[in-house]
This record gives sequence, structure tokens and C-alpha cells, in this order.
Amino acid sequence: MKIAIHKSGGFSERWINYCQKNNIDYKIVNAYDSDIIKQMADCDAFMWHHSHLSYKDALFAKQLLFSLQQAGKKVFPDFNTGWHFDDKVGEKYLLEAIGAPLVPSHVFYTKREAIQWIKSTTFPKVFKLRGGAGSTNVMLVKNQSQAINNVNKAFGKGFSYYNPQVYLKDIIRKYKENKAATFDIVKAIGRFFYLPHVIKLHPKEKGYAYFQDFIPNNLFDIRICVVGNKAFGLKRLCRKGDFRASGGGNILYHKSDIDERCVKIAFGVNEKIGSQSIAFDFVFDKNNNPLIVEISYGYAVAAYDHCEGYWTNDMQWHDGNNFDFCGWMVENLLKSV
Repeated sequence: MKIAIHKSGGFSERWINYCQKNNIDYKIVNAYDSDIIKQMADCDAFMWHHSHLSYKDALFAKQLLFSLQQAGKKVFPDFNTGWHFDDKVGEKYLLEAIGAPLVPSHVFYTKREAIQWIKSTTFPKVFKLRGGAGSTNVMLVKNQSQAINNVNKAFGKGFSYYNPQVYLKDIIRKYKENKAATFDIVKAIGRFFYLPHVIKLHPKEKGYAYFQDFIPNNLFDIRICVVGNKAFGLKRLCRKGDFRASGGGNILYHKSDIDERCVKIAFGVNEKIGSQSIAFDFVFDKNNNPLIVEISYGYAVAAYDHCEGYWTNDMQWHDGNNFDFCGWMVENLLKSV
């Protein structure tokens, strides 16, 4: 058994460390090379933590992974794990189809239908683009006028994948919380005048409008990650004066902070999805019932190193914060061969 790993940061450094510690045969490959299929000839599996932030990854990562899987190779992420990644509209269809407790979500592919719905619904609502993480491209729409403006833009010039104004606002907040330096603010201001080439290459989001119901009175969300038959989680506090928690950096790790109903739901939903790795974001409705906001196969590795332990799918708790969830991904892939 030999694993090919594309070294891309994120999970990949820990996959490599796990293979080295456990004498697992592996080699580093470059997914961007035109002969990547040839590089895979002597390997049984391929692992790539591809990113939503990279235009190159967005162009072909899923196609490459699915092609290798079709050829009989084991891959991470596989089709069930990755097809809906960074696609909130795809997630809506998936979660609705399997009866998961999703925050009510609405998508429109014509301006006329979107505006008709806006005139018949209540506000506030949350307007989202298909892609983005850390609460980027997520806007609270407070009234009908704001919603129509967003729809006009969605079916007009479209939305840029990157918003320097939102980025600067978030950096200033982090600076006030001693989580960013003066240089970070200068860099954020510079983004108004110069965008890196890799950001410019992302196409504009247009031709659809996606809204979710706003679930009020949530001061936090719960993030539950499932890898195989194990789950771990954390509580993310909302930004001050904001409804968004993802990307804020205010995190609680105590087991007592995690509503175990979210863990049970995460295990149950993933039995239907069949993902190798999946993160669920939960908020709570007016009756305190957990609702899924969105899902993702990937997540920031270091943020979970402080978790106090993990659950197995029989809901047994296992103490200790030194578990290697990236190693679990390698273990599970080896078991599947």
C-alpha cells in the first residue's frame, strides 16, 4: 500500500508526519503537474487537502480526484466527501434530500422569481454566495430594499469572491482584540488598491440568489467535525455586534460547552452522506432545536488541537486533547483498500 500526498498545508503536513511515524509508504506528488496521473502509477491512494481559496484548486481538484477514484484508486477527499465542498447551494440540495435539519434555505435562478419571493417573505434574511469560508460572503439583509439590491447585483455585475472592505473591517476588529498587528491593517488597506493575482482570477459570483432564514438570538454556533466513527467539536462565539461566529477566533473548547444533540445529529447525517471528513455548523431555533447552517470537508487544523477529547459514534466520550484526527484520515483510507 503506497499513498501519494500533495503537499499543500492544512491536513497534508500531518498526513506526512503520520506516515513517517508509522512507517507507511508514501511519496510527495504535485497535483498541478500535467503528468499527475503518471505520477500515481505506483500508488494505491491519493490525498489532497485542496482549498476553496485557490483558483487552481477550484478549477480541477474535484475532477482529478474523481477521475482517480473512477480508475480504482482510493482518494481523499472522495466523491461523497468533496463534491459539495464550498458550494452552499449544493449543500442545500443534499441536506434537504436526506432530511437533515437544515436552516430553511432558498435559491433562485431568475431575477423575477427572486424578487417575487422577496416581496412575499419576512426579514431579516441572510444572503450568501455559493463559496467562501470564515463568514466571508455572508450578509445580513435587514429589509426588502436591501434584498432587492443584492438580487439586482447578483443578476447584474455580480459579486467579487473577495471583498476588501469586509476583510479590513475584520482585521480592525482583530486588532482591537490584540489578535492582529498594525502591519495586518496596512496590508488590508493595500488590498483596496492591489489584489493578488490569485484573487483576481476567481470568477465573479452571478446568475443566482441564495438566502437562508435568519435564526435570531444565537450568540454562538457549534462546530462538530466527524472523521470516520469519531467526532470532536467546539463552540465559536459571535463577533461583537455581529450575528456571525465562523472566522471570529473566539472559541470555547470545554466538553460542557458542546450540546451533545449536535454530535448525535452529525453522526446520523454523515451516515447518509458517507463523508470521510465533515464539519457541521449548528445554530439553535426559537425552540432550542439544533439546525445545520452549512457543512465542509476541510477546516483549519490548529483550531482543534485544544479540544478536550472526542466522541465515538456510540456517544462514548474519550478524554484527552492529543488525538490525531488527521492520522485518523490516513488510517481510514488504509482500511478501505
